Amino acid sequence: MNTKILVVDDETSIRKFLKVSLEANQFEVVEAHNGNEALQKVIEARPGLVILDHGLPDMNGIEVLKKLREWSSVPVIFLTVRDADEDKVQALDNGADDYLTKPFSLPELMARIRVALRHSKTEETEPVLNFGKLSLNQATHKVSYDNHELKLTSTEYDLLKLLLKNGEKLVPHRMILKEIWGPNSVEHNHYLRVYFGQIRKKLDQVHEGAGEIIENESGVGYRLKNVP
Repeated sequence: MNTKILVVDDETSIRKFLKVSLEANQFEVVEAHNGNEALQKVIEARPGLVILDHGLPDMNGIEVLKKLREWSSVPVIFLTVRDADEDKVQALDNGADDYLTKPFSLPELMARIRVALRHSKTEETEPVLNFGKLSLNQATHKVSYDNHELKLTSTEYDLLKLLLKNGEKLVPHRMILKEIWGPNSVEHNHYLRVYFGQIRKKLDQVHEGAGEIIENESGVGYRLKNVP
């Protein structure tokens, strides 16, 4: 069991209190005071659980959670003064594992932490997807080829991420169209020709021949292939 906990709160006094309390219960503690720092700490420290405040200086807790859930299943417990039912429902609907309001009972928090850790998935999602010289960071949304950054649109990014998740496995046209554009677009193969053509051009611009990493099996689907 990963007993490292990331505490995300803009109030220094709350972070200090939680740090002392958690360490007294044999947990290792990492701290962050805003959303961007929290996302970076998840990548660097790989905590087993995140305690997240709702009100942060750069983005709210829901925004942090949404970004985090794009690539990580780490358990998240909200710890906040906001006690309205709609706030709790919104947090849970967006992937929070639990919701506790301030002021809180320390024994109750410890109990909820233990439950979340027991129920957490054992596998950890890697924030960075790699295939050969191609790299996609799901946390920062940065894509690079041989350390040269690519400037992609959001749709191009999503298409490339889908291929990276499948590697050399062929992804059928209909599956790509349904995943990116929805079930009503499964016959629109011309979308794929246009968008993958644009991605190949951008790859070739940063590294000659890099566009060949995207292989089109005519009439079937797309996959990634190793290129020199």
